[in-house]
Amino acid sequence: MNVKTLFLADEAAQEALAGQLASYCPPGTVIFLQGELGTGKTTFVRGFLHALGHTGVVKSPTYTLVEPYLIKQQQIYHFDLYRLADPDELEYAGGRDYFDNDSICLVEWPEKAKGYLPKPDVLCYIYYENTGRTIEISAGSQAGQAIIRQLS
Repeated sequence: MNVKTLFLADEAAQEALAGQLASYCPPGTVIFLQGELGTGKTTFVRGFLHALGHTGVVKSPTYTLVEPYLIKQQQIYHFDLYRLADPDELEYAGGRDYFDNDSICLVEWPEKAKGYLPKPDVLCYIYYENTGRTIEISAGSQAGQAIIRQLS
């Protein structure tokens, strides 16, 4: 499996990397974002969405589970599953309906819905390192491998 490990000195570097990744993600891409609280998963999503042209606020959908964005005719869903008590909650909320070949889905805390989510194309694990962050980006599919190969 192809793994890319990068140090991100600050929030701007994290958003820039997310923006670069966004430019390589075709419709149907599923990205899992993992890491401790506060490592910048939502910051990553903000950089991803802004790079695609979103100009508004990007907030974590911790209480609503999913926040939809329509950017230049591209549907993007941002999930935050931190508050799921049981994976069945996502199923009851119609969670599977969001994952199709036309939408891009970014999922924070995917381990909370194990068994109810499709396999990710890209998995990003973010962790603290000194005053910055380190991100490990790995592929979960051939499409994900193609995306990661394009990252500089």
